[in-house]
Amino acid sequence: MNKEKRKLSAKELKRQDYFKPFISKMQQTGYSIKNMTINIRQANYLGPLSILPFAVFTFWAYYHVNGFDLEGVSFGFAAAAFLLILCLTILHELIHGITWGIFAKNHFHSIDFGIIWSSLSPYCTCSEPLRKWQYLLGIAMPTLILGGGIAAVAVMANQLLLFFLAEFMILSGGGDFLITLKILSYHTDKSECVYCDHPYECGFVVFEK
Repeated sequence: MNKEKRKLSAKELKRQDYFKPFISKMQQTGYSIKNMTINIRQANYLGPLSILPFAVFTFWAYYHVNGFDLEGVSFGFAAAAFLLILCLTILHELIHGITWGIFAKNHFHSIDFGIIWSSLSPYCTCSEPLRKWQYLLGIAMPTLILGGGIAAVAVMANQLLLFFLAEFMILSGGGDFLITLKILSYHTDKSECVYCDHPYECGFVVFEK
């Protein structure tokens, strides 16, 4: 649990109330708990820094193939970029939810969306425990599609607007990348292991036995 406390929303408190008895149930059946959360404020700047090499590579690839022609950049270009970023930010969270919802037993009934207003961080969370690869795929998929996918199209089609969108989506996926690193770096010798989204913090909880 992070030391810095913030006021939880009604939805977060509801998820917390659900999570406490769930933890007790898992402990009673022999599971131990590993808390793998990240401070939201730290994630907001450490995330983009951690994923920066991918953004730099995308810049290099676009420049190497197409160069940069900034003559088309205008107010309309900036307005279109802003509106598309808003849409893609929503789509980012939807992709989290769709991916996890496919694997969850209760599917999309286990998915919840919201915004942490203190840090202006939109989020998607899944209330069900998942296998490691399922949870990892749900974390990584938005950045792979909206970052890597759009970047590939931008390079091949020589579309400057798509390049800017791809760079933004790569950097905005930094928090997810930090969680991905935590998942990949965690190893256990336990025979049973499931991953569950933390109900109100950035990160996850591992149940193992």
